[in-house]
Amino acid sequence: MEIWKTNEARQSVLARYAQILDFWPVANTRLHLSTSQGETFVIASGPEDAPAVLLLHGSMANTTSWMGDVLALSQHFRVFALDMIGEPGLSAPSRPPLASDLYAKWLDEVLAGLGVERVALVGISLGGWLALDYATRRGDKVSAMALLCPGGVGATKNVLLWAAPLLLLGAWGRRRVMQRLGAGALAATNSSPAAKAFAAFTDLIQTHFIARREALPRFSDGALKRLEMPVLAILGAKDALLNSFETRERLGAHVARLDLRWLPSAGHFLIGHGAQIDEFLATALLR
Repeated sequence: MEIWKTNEARQSVLARYAQILDFWPVANTRLHLSTSQGETFVIASGPEDAPAVLLLHGSMANTTSWMGDVLALSQHFRVFALDMIGEPGLSAPSRPPLASDLYAKWLDEVLAGLGVERVALVGISLGGWLALDYATRRGDKVSAMALLCPGGVGATKNVLLWAAPLLLLGAWGRRRVMQRLGAGALAATNSSPAAKAFAAFTDLIQTHFIARREALPRFSDGALKRLEMPVLAILGAKDALLNSFETRERLGAHVARLDLRWLPSAGHFLIGHGAQIDEFLATALLR
């Protein structure tokens, strides 16, 4: 499956990705696991005998999404940040149908390759959907979940109505889209060199990568009720991509062990919550 606009585009993004990975903030091991969907790239950090935590990034992203959080998380946990298949990272370009059990089977193979039998899942946006999909199918393998603006619970908004005209305006338009999705979160940190580098990398991906067009399947009430593990959900009220009010309502109604954090001024891009996630996982897994 072709996920890049050109081969040169792929090489440009992945070359920059390799440079950024050299600044991973903690000691790590880089793994390339064989699965039925092709190779999967994983970065492992933290004590090998600590509880396992799997980090799942969002759409049009990769493991760099977690560089601001992994330092805190890897103090107490064995943290595995993986590149989702079909996204702009070092994993295979495979995109099996979302409305299937193939992503759960893929994660089964990833965890087997890592030697992990039980894991806590941390996911953002599409990664939150992936965490929920796996947990509703394999609840006995999931010790806890931390979800940031997860897909598949509240309705997806028609972003193209307002984003499409902006995307025609090049780099300036793409920045405006990112600012609206972030509801100010990115602007608040854009003075730091690291934030500027991440913003430039995100723009490079948006320029050269072919985004998914498949609609996210929504989880039934019955599926959400199967989530018996502790669940942290962090939601932004100004989410321009997902109906966070509906997400809040449905999770609150159907997830028994829910810790919900509602952020009135936040949008879809939720950054800087590593300490909250670490505290939640420590309570759920270490006490």
